[in-house]
Amino acid sequence: MRRWLRSLKYISLFCLLAGAIPGAPSSAQAHGDDHELAPTPTRVLGKIDFPTSTDSKAAQDAFIRGMLLLHLFEYDFAKTHFEQAQRADPSFVMAYWGEAMVYNHPLWDQQNREAAREVLARLGDSAETRAARAKNEKERDFLASLEVLYGEGAKAQRDTAYLRAMAQMAARYPQDHEVQLFYALALMGEGAGVRDIPAYMESAAISQAVFYANREHPGAAHYLIHAVDDPIHAPLGLEAARALAIMAPDAGHSLHMTSHIFTALGMWSDVVSANTDASRVANAMASERGRQARSWGHYNFWLLYGLLQEGKATEARRLLEAAYGELPEASRADMDVLELDADRSQLGSTVQMWARYLIEIGGRDPKVAAWEFDLGEAYDPQLLYHYVKALTAQELPDVGQHLATFLDLQASLEAALTAQNRRTPWNLLYLDRLEVMVLQMRAMLARLDGDKETMLAHARAASEREGEMPYSYGPPFVDYPAAQFLGDLLLAEQQHAAAALAYREQLVRSRNRAQAVRGLAVTEQR
Repeated sequence: MRRWLRSLKYISLFCLLAGAIPGAPSSAQAHGDDHELAPTPTRVLGKIDFPTSTDSKAAQDAFIRGMLLLHLFEYDFAKTHFEQAQRADPSFVMAYWGEAMVYNHPLWDQQNREAAREVLARLGDSAETRAARAKNEKERDFLASLEVLYGEGAKAQRDTAYLRAMAQMAARYPQDHEVQLFYALALMGEGAGVRDIPAYMESAAISQAVFYANREHPGAAHYLIHAVDDPIHAPLGLEAARALAIMAPDAGHSLHMTSHIFTALGMWSDVVSANTDASRVANAMASERGRQARSWGHYNFWLLYGLLQEGKATEARRLLEAAYGELPEASRADMDVLELDADRSQLGSTVQMWARYLIEIGGRDPKVAAWEFDLGEAYDPQLLYHYVKALTAQELPDVGQHLATFLDLQASLEAALTAQNRRTPWNLLYLDRLEVMVLQMRAMLARLDGDKETMLAHARAASEREGEMPYSYGPPFVDYPAAQFLGDLLLAEQQHAAAALAYREQLVRSRNRAQAVRGLAVTEQR
């Protein structure tokens, strides 16, 4: 498996040369009168052509708005528009299909099968009844794909079966942009959030073809970005990133998505601008639903990282302080014990931002380092907290204590994932990340113990282990990137040539990363 992963970088180079589960339903009553539909904000979200069988203009217009938002992963808002389409035309099959689709988040490895089945049940009490309500073959095919996606069996099996169904649809409707794009998304979704280069490259080719045919299609630009948002392939998505920000400026996720390419390319000022805009729009959209603005979460985490890469530590600290100040006293209730994606919770996100800030500035902020968190029982924030404490500790017993706690948590987490049958591709990748972090903490332990040979052996093993992992988009998945970690230790030992090699390796893995650039510059001055 690892030998196969190492070979992917050569495949990738060849390809480059060749070319939140939605909330509760609206409480509005169904009435079917086009003119009585509640007004919604007019958003600029791009343009698609998706003809359907409805005779209601209001239903079709609402459906198209829903589709634009669905393509942009603004699932809550997409759901609202699909519900409006159903009220305008209660027999509108594709409006039910659209609402059911908002419960599948393939690139986040999330799915609410029960909620989707409830939507389908409103359309008909059996697959046969639902199919009979479709007015043409393509709509029957779309419905049939949902019967597979939300059918029986484990999610991984259903994801694979859905991919096959969409491949068959793509072959039947080669000129249909929507069919092609949902096939492209299914190709990436089968990996449940873990990058598989051949599948991602096939997805990229499909999305790119649609993007070239319609440069205002938000799904085409969005999925193309997701397919190529790694340091090797990111140049293929730069045009789509620039276009997405212009075509869909009124959705927070579309503005943020541009930074997937900018981060992979080390374009830090663009990362900051994109996520500043994304946070502003997302907070405005949240305000429409009576929710508070927030300084934490996915967009703010990327914003913090961009600021730190630009050397704007003071601005980053202000953002972090705002996020920390928003934590409720009982923050532990905010996070599921086995939730391993920090962005999905206020507690997890804030701890993640705290860790990122301290690592990027080398731990040189004692006041922030001393912050306390009500970590509760959730594994992710506890693991990250003890990792940072171990890396920044100055005394051998402190490193040992935090490492021991980390190891206990790691073993408990692995047992819990096994017991609950949650060893998904994403969770297995997370466990690989923990192994790298353990090696780094062991290196720090050896360093304080004066065993430099063991220190460097652990650091080299950590860098090798991370290099074998599939690339995960965004700020470094291993919080202290392992090749840079090795370079920093080698530099401290005055091994400049070896340190330079480590820093260059880090710059292959994360382009223009400021700390690696500075470390390499120091080695070249010696």
